[in-house]
This record gives sequence, structure tokens and C-alpha cells, in this order.
Amino acid sequence: MKFTDLRAMASVVLVLSATPASALTADQINTATFAGATRQAANGPDPFIVKAQALLSRRSISPGVIDGVDGENYRKAIAQFRRQEKLGEGDELDEVAWLGLGGDTVQDVVVEYKLSDKDMEYDFADAIPRDYAKQARMKRLAYTSPQEMLGERFHMSERLLLALNPGQRFAGAGRGIYVVSAERSLQKGAAKRVDVVKSTGMVVVHGDGDTILASYPATIGSTDTPSLTGQYKVKRIARNPRYTYDPEKNFQQGKNDETLVLPPGPNGPVGTIWIALSEPTYGIHGTPEPAQVSKTTSHGCVRLTNWDAEELADLVRPGVPVRFLD
Repeated sequence: MKFTDLRAMASVVLVLSATPASALTADQINTATFAGATRQAANGPDPFIVKAQALLSRRSISPGVIDGVDGENYRKAIAQFRRQEKLGEGDELDEVAWLGLGGDTVQDVVVEYKLSDKDMEYDFADAIPRDYAKQARMKRLAYTSPQEMLGERFHMSERLLLALNPGQRFAGAGRGIYVVSAERSLQKGAAKRVDVVKSTGMVVVHGDGDTILASYPATIGSTDTPSLTGQYKVKRIARNPRYTYDPEKNFQQGKNDETLVLPPGPNGPVGTIWIALSEPTYGIHGTPEPAQVSKTTSHGCVRLTNWDAEELADLVRPGVPVRFLD
């Protein structure tokens, strides 16, 4: 389904949203200060938190999905920033930490983006079935809406995207929309070690001199299928991977008892990245549900948002050690 086929659908989505976010302006976020912060909007994303999340993300201290909500991954990112800057333990964004992020001075967190011809040509999936056998019959596990595609591209929740663009149908090349600018610029191949820290639920990337290059909230195993312990290595990196489901090696999904090969796409079980580890069947990967990262369990692997997994894939190379720490 092409972008242009979704114009009517987009307006329906806006009307039928069960919990619509109140409108939010770029200026409210860009000019947010510590003194004027509300800390949490009554109905919708909070401008102060959106700005803080974006500024953390720019430092590759990922808050997961930028949604303007005071949640677990936001708090994890604050705690990581405080540790790195030696501001003391805790997950509160006090004034010292806020100013350290440049909170009162930076005013380009939300910017205008113009929809491109390439955006218009994207072939959306009608829906993504839960059953792997049905997924295996699809050509691609693509995005299902422009909101999903654009939200993920700019690390935003769909709710925040809609709040910044009320009534927007996200159609028409050249049309301007407001998005969060959370660009990152790290040197490719700079990682010397990756630590998967179970106690904090974070993946921390180290460079030369043990400096911290990046950190990401992660889903790390579960009680039934725990993650690894000890040290391993990155074996290979697959971008936009197909996913092979093998119930004898992996887990039981529904009633599927045969090996299935699922097509690539951001809505596949491992998202847009698979970083295979030296332990067979284990890896670090993306996800079709970025908002659920660190909030649900995995089947022993390490799950990141697609954009965090893509950055990690740029940072590591085969042979880089990966340590699983309690």
C-alpha cells in the first residue's frame, strides 16, 4: 500500500485515537527551561521531558522512545548521564544535570522536516499478523502507517508526532511537519567493548581508554529464558535481516512447530538489525515494538529499539567483546 493510499486512513487514525494527545508546539519544547518546567502535562507529552529526552539522545544516552513521559527508560537515561558526569547517583533531573545537558540554552530540539518523494513511495503493509506462519508468507514486514515510519525515524512515539502535528495527514511531497531532532554522530567502528548490564537494564558501549560512547535501555532475557553470563564476541552483523524461526532451537510461537523463514522489515521479530554473538542463536537485535523495550521479557537475547541497534551496529565490528554483567 503506497503512501498516497493512506491519506484517508491517516485522517481516520487521528479521529479514532483512543487517547489523543493535546496539541503541542515546537516553541513550547524548544524554549522549555528548568524554572518553567511543568514536569508532566495533564494530557499529553510534557515539553520539558521531550526536550530532556532529546538532549540525552543527542549524547547517545538513549531514553528509548522520545515520548515526553516520565517513564522507566527516561529515568535510566538520567541515571546513566549522572554516572557519566559524576553528578551522583539517582535518576532525578535536577537543575545541575539539566544545565549540563544545555537545557536552558539549546532551542533546536524540534525542527521542521519536509516529506520527500521517497517517503511518498514507501510501500506500507496493511497489517502485521502475530502468527509467524502468516508473517512468513509476506514479502516484507514493513511499516503499517506513515506515523509509525516517521515516528521511528525520528525516535519519537506516534502520540508525540501527532501532538506536534495536529490534523496532519503526513502526505504530499514537500509538506512540512514538526519532528524531534535527536541526531547522533559517533565514529563508526569505535567500540572496544560492549557491556550488557542486567542490574540496570542497559547496554553500555566503551571506546578507547574505557570511555563510554553510548548507552541504551534494553530487554535482557527473562526468568524462563535467561540471558547469557560471561564474555562473548560479536560474530557478525546483519542489516535488514530475515529471521529464521526454529522451534527446536528457539522457542514455541503459537502452534508453529516447523522451521519458518520470515521476510525482512522493521516489523520483523528482530527489527532492522541482528548482531550475532559467538554463542549460537544469541544476539543483540532490534524490535517491532520500540515502546516495549525493557518493559517486557525476551527469549534470552538482548533487545533494543531499531535506531539504537542500528547505532550499535555502526559502532561494533566482528571480534568486539560483549560482557554480560549482573
